Amino acid sequence: MPISMTKNHYQILILGGGTAGITVAAQLRRKLKTYDLAIIEPSTKHYYQPLWTLVGAGVFPKEQSERDESAFIPNGADWIQDYVAEFQPEQNAVVTRSGRRITYDFLVIALGIQIDWNKIPGLQEGIGRQQICSNYSFQQVDYTWECVSNFQGGTAIFTMPNTAVKCGGAPQKIMYLADDQFRKSGVRDKSNVIFASAQGSLFAVEKYRKTLEKVAARKSIDIRLKHNLVEIKPDQKEAIFEHVETHEHVTIPFDMIHVTPPMSAPDIIKSSTLANSAGWVDVDKYTLQHPKFLNVFPIGDCSGLPTSKTGAAVRKQAPVLVQNLISAIQGQPLEAKYDGYTSCPLVTGYGKLVLAEFDYEGKPKETFPFDQSKERLSMYLLKAYALPRLYWHGMLRGLG
Repeated sequence: MPISMTKNHYQILILGGGTAGITVAAQLRRKLKTYDLAIIEPSTKHYYQPLWTLVGAGVFPKEQSERDESAFIPNGADWIQDYVAEFQPEQNAVVTRSGRRITYDFLVIALGIQIDWNKIPGLQEGIGRQQICSNYSFQQVDYTWECVSNFQGGTAIFTMPNTAVKCGGAPQKIMYLADDQFRKSGVRDKSNVIFASAQGSLFAVEKYRKTLEKVAARKSIDIRLKHNLVEIKPDQKEAIFEHVETHEHVTIPFDMIHVTPPMSAPDIIKSSTLANSAGWVDVDKYTLQHPKFLNVFPIGDCSGLPTSKTGAAVRKQAPVLVQNLISAIQGQPLEAKYDGYTSCPLVTGYGKLVLAEFDYEGKPKETFPFDQSKERLSMYLLKAYALPRLYWHGMLRGLG
């Protein structure tokens, strides 16, 4: 695997070596063996982030989610270990942080989502202490388990912001697991578990929302919708929420808080001519082609696709993008279509999972011949053991 330091033009340039970038690169190398291709990615490590929910619940060590990035750069692709600093789509070029200007025939943008830790005053200084935890950081995820396993009772808050997030169900999965652990350790009867969400419902798709509402009721969880976390006072152990409609501020003291931080498109995208009005990369939601720059193909979390931001969505987007990119190279119509499929494995406790799968219209698109809105051990085992193997050995190798 070459690490390119000198070449400054590629037929295909991929920005980002996460789930989307590597999956697309692997599929392209299988189909376009003679094309020169490069991936710009600064990180030396690659993470399977869906596992972090179970790491935070004490099921797996966090090291199980980590691999060397070098192991997944496809053969025949150049790895440019650098950051993208500037887009120049009018000139078919990008500039890296080190000052290299690289031109391309076709560009795939797979830069992921930006976690805005600094948007909540007190969060950055408080995270990792005072029982303030989050599963959204490899460095911090094991502190979640420390907080959950050592909880002695009181108020445990779990938050969901008013922004798009990686996997919309993840903020409540850790809460259901924590509730189970609190019961196991004998402290649930002296605990108040609060889900403070800026959203207007527990889940966007009615079929699965009904199940989650029953789970929350069964577990006696205090659901507070339209409550957006706006500040944390770590030393006072207070969380301040703003009601998204009345803008009234509510202060809730806590003994433990799991924060899902606000997220947005990477700043480098927001400031570019590639962005839509919300800051994400503009994109045709069916063909995955940029509507203005026709040699640009966005994918995954950084794109403006109106679907949940999950690895499962990327798995369905990648073959569409690859087929349409090849069609564009050949001057053919873009005939592959993405229907908005995404999936959210909703863990509702140890050994219980609801596998939500749906499309742009919010219609269920289920894989199995049974009602996936029911909690099942089999689906939990799928998430915990089968999906990680499929990720490392299938998806990232271009095998679907």
